[in-house]
Amino acid sequence: MPKRIKSRKSKIGAAPGSLIHVGDHVDNDVKIELISYNEEKFNKAIYEDIEKCLSSCNSDSINWINIDGLNQVDVISHIGKRFNVHPLILEDILNTTQRPKIDIDNNYIYIVLKMLYYHEDVKEIKWEQISLVIFKNYVLSFQEFEGDVFDDLRKRLEYNKSNIRTKGTDYLAYSLIDAIVDSYFNIVEDIGNSIDRIEDILMMNPSKEILNNIYKLKRELIFLRNSIWPFREVLGKLVKSEYELIEEKTVMYLRDVHDHSIEIVDIIETYRDILSGMLDTYLSSIGNKTNEVMKVLTIFSTIFIPLSFLTGIYGMNFEYMPELKFKYGYLIFWVITILCIVAMIDYFRKKKWF
Repeated sequence: MPKRIKSRKSKIGAAPGSLIHVGDHVDNDVKIELISYNEEKFNKAIYEDIEKCLSSCNSDSINWINIDGLNQVDVISHIGKRFNVHPLILEDILNTTQRPKIDIDNNYIYIVLKMLYYHEDVKEIKWEQISLVIFKNYVLSFQEFEGDVFDDLRKRLEYNKSNIRTKGTDYLAYSLIDAIVDSYFNIVEDIGNSIDRIEDILMMNPSKEILNNIYKLKRELIFLRNSIWPFREVLGKLVKSEYELIEEKTVMYLRDVHDHSIEIVDIIETYRDILSGMLDTYLSSIGNKTNEVMKVLTIFSTIFIPLSFLTGIYGMNFEYMPELKFKYGYLIFWVITILCIVAMIDYFRKKKWF
């Protein structure tokens, strides 16, 4: 199950704008990737020193700086001073418990997103916070761990005939957001396939394992909805407001991504309804099984009522009971017993009890 809350104990009592990393603490070195491009040229390089990276940026190109690792606070602080980013924004970048949101400054746009992926080893949905800071010629992206959903975008940028090479930072930011939304579709599709498999098994052999899977999927859908719903609000603000950094042509693309986010939320709601129906079906099937067991027990109990009556009579300790000394009394007792059993079974069949 996705971890809901990350510890904020380290920030208790800290002043606003204090640069403290809140999240999964790892000791790996910070990896800084620089991609500089324009219509004619493309350069890609990996750095460990932020100053070398910044000195390699080209003023006549679009520069995408991607930082993997937030444990070295001095790197984030250096970037903030270099680009004049407000300390509260830097604090939010280091605090990976933020909900998706957007903040606007005169020189940049700050966006917080949730990148979701399916962890094959633990069979769970994992999430990672992605922070974007968009300038006129720069896009800064921050994430805790190496690895993301932007590999296809990197390939498009490297391809010299790609249309994206003729666009600005607003279109690059759109492309990053679009890649994240596409990953949402992949996760929702996987959940849909899991629902189909569970539905087939549920009709044939409902079990406790199926119940656990239903509850697990319901939790994942709730987590997805909580991640995507505020993300949809962020996109809504982007398409409804006018920002100098975002061209009108790019707004049309952002509106398309916004529509996709609405579609994902609708799919999630549909899947939640389906799972609720499957849960009702499971509980009904378990109830029916219980009723079947009770019916069988009731039939057996009913059959043995007259037999218990007969054995109770002839088990009494009276000295004079004529039937006890009758030569064929034992045989007659069994004949009567069998006739009672047959008669009652026939009666239950006519009543369609079984």
